[in-house]
Amino acid sequence: MPARVFVLLGTKKGAFILESDSRRQNWSQKGPFCETWPINHAIADPATGTIYGAGGNEWFGPAVWKSTDLGATWTHSSAGLAYQPGEAAIQSTWSLAARGGRLYAGVQPAGLFASDDAGETWSEIGGLRAHPTAAKWQPGGAGLILHSIVTHPDDPGQIWVGISSAGVFHTGDGGKTWTPRNSGTRCDYLPEADRYPEFGQCVHCIVMAPNQPERLYQQNHCGMYRSDDGGQHWQSIEQGLPSSFGFPAVAHPRDPGTLFLMPLNGDIAGRYMPGASAAVWRTRDGGGAWQAMREGLPRHNAFFGVLRQAMAADRLEPAGVYAGTNTGTLFASADEGETWTEIARHLPPILSVETLVLAA
Repeated sequence: MPARVFVLLGTKKGAFILESDSRRQNWSQKGPFCETWPINHAIADPATGTIYGAGGNEWFGPAVWKSTDLGATWTHSSAGLAYQPGEAAIQSTWSLAARGGRLYAGVQPAGLFASDDAGETWSEIGGLRAHPTAAKWQPGGAGLILHSIVTHPDDPGQIWVGISSAGVFHTGDGGKTWTPRNSGTRCDYLPEADRYPEFGQCVHCIVMAPNQPERLYQQNHCGMYRSDDGGQHWQSIEQGLPSSFGFPAVAHPRDPGTLFLMPLNGDIAGRYMPGASAAVWRTRDGGGAWQAMREGLPRHNAFFGVLRQAMAADRLEPAGVYAGTNTGTLFASADEGETWTEIARHLPPILSVETLVLAA
């Protein structure tokens, strides 16, 4: 079926939109949007086609931008995106997720908000910050941020969030109560006796496998993991990868065993492509084995990184995969990672990549 394919980019200087047809060979580019605010995460609600951008910083404050006409016009709102008087000010919105008419936003300092009117007004899901461990959460390198929001496809009460550096938390009652789900993920930066705490892990990204909601994948500061019981237990799947350190993970739109990663060379070794040679690593069996996909990617002098929300896949057949770098280049594959092309360059540092597919 003919389709319009959009790649939505959040960057340090606004949002950008690339568009192609279902062949994904030629791309047009629009932007920057959102008055060049820093946009940490741009997504589209597949049910409505509305595009949202999570943005702001300590100067602008937090806001969620919205376009209902594929980027032609934009509005933004911060109504309700605030903690109580006397608490730390929210610096920015960091992540978004849309499910069943509700929009979720993760913020810095870490907290979770929801909107039931398409982002016009917001209210905090207060149970998360009321968790007994919250007073001991520590910021990661980018601050104390809630960057991953994963919702259950069949049970609206279930949500998983990733917080740096507090770990993964889960609710089964829509956010009233939360439990840490970090068993099996390690903290290499803690004393050996404390390597597997209840919370405090520096999770970088969590994603859900398609058609198998109990299967989650997690890229952590200290390893790559899979859970087959909704995060209650995690097992390492980093064997065969060039590094245990990276930021993004991308699940295939249909196959629960297929995952795409772009590991970096290490947390204190430069945080660029291992050996300065770019590759997307793919597993077809849930992390049992990994294959480096390099065709079309730079083999030499690739001193760039890919940030935690800067990879995505589309839902076409075969699936397209997209990776944006912190040096402003967007790479794309229309064949599930087998071959790659550069479809945008000289953009601001790319903070997030998401996709939207509409009927032509």
